[in-house]
Amino acid sequence: MKVLYLTNIPAPYRVSFFNELGKMCDLTVLFERSDANDRNNQWFENKNDNYKAFYLKGKKLRADSAISIEVLKYLKKDSYNLIVVGGYSTATGMLAINYMKLIGIPFIINADGGLVNREEHWFKRAIKKYYISSADYWLSTANETSEYLNYYGADSKRIFLYPFTSIQEESVLRTPIDQKMKKRYKLKLNISEEKNILSIGQFIYRKGFDVLLNACVSLPKNYGVYIIGGEPTKEYLILKEKLNLSNVHFINFKTKKELEEYYLASDLFVLPTREDIWGLVINEAMSYGLPIITTNKCVAGLELVKNGENGYIVPANDIGRLAKRINEVLESDIISENMSNNNLNKIKGYTIENMAIEHINIFKTIINNRKKSDK
Repeated sequence: MKVLYLTNIPAPYRVSFFNELGKMCDLTVLFERSDANDRNNQWFENKNDNYKAFYLKGKKLRADSAISIEVLKYLKKDSYNLIVVGGYSTATGMLAINYMKLIGIPFIINADGGLVNREEHWFKRAIKKYYISSADYWLSTANETSEYLNYYGADSKRIFLYPFTSIQEESVLRTPIDQKMKKRYKLKLNISEEKNILSIGQFIYRKGFDVLLNACVSLPKNYGVYIIGGEPTKEYLILKEKLNLSNVHFINFKTKKELEEYYLASDLFVLPTREDIWGLVINEAMSYGLPIITTNKCVAGLELVKNGENGYIVPANDIGRLAKRINEVLESDIISENMSNNNLNKIKGYTIENMAIEHINIFKTIINNRKKSDK
């Protein structure tokens, strides 16, 4: 089976996935760029042991995309059994879609996630509908994503769900670490607070860290809050000082290995996002057995978190509800332990290995469907 996949950048989770998928098919990946303006260069991964990787020549656009005419030379009829477009909203992705539509090459669109915005401008909605509805099949990460694709013209009967993730089987803890071990990691990282709340993401408005800071006013001072995401902007530094939050700590960029220690030292993971079309940090926190609190604007949360079972979903921007749920989880060892165990059990199905297997199963189904329609 020959597969061509178009995506924007070599994000580490994508590279891991492509290496796993490449074990099961003849895979070629076209990257629009080798870097991104808003990412630390240490974040990227360029290992391609099991697939062929090509970096397209073109002009960089926005933070992590480009426009490349070179993509057209790879889009030939009958060269591949399947073509997957992962960046349908980038200039190169749009160019590829228009070209394949023009000369009659069937293709698949992959959507990492999506939230329907029924208030968006009609013109923007029309553009999205044009490009998304142009595909023959769609790959979806969640029910919320499928609703998004369907809203923009995808045929619900041709949408395939798969487990979207960034973690490998070996990274999922078998059992939650005990409190003695957790204290050792806290000591190593100079975490002095009794309970530790972890949050990870860029210091941008969309991530909602200001909501978390305001919620911290209602938390005990022996709850430490560690936000990892690079240099905090001036607004966050001012807000921290204004609210007198000595237990809030801003941490610069950390490598995957360094992040692991913070996960192991933490008691709760919070992502107060105003919008995340997925939110892979949710998967990662679950793989370390952390209870999860996130918002109704995080697709990973909506798909993976069940209220009271392995975490809580709170309304975006709701400071009071966020503080209440944080206190509920951290005040009860029984609740925390149950959520921790439930998360480890649930996330076992969301591994890179399972993600690749599901893709191959989907690809086989699509190929068989085409054969039947050709008869």
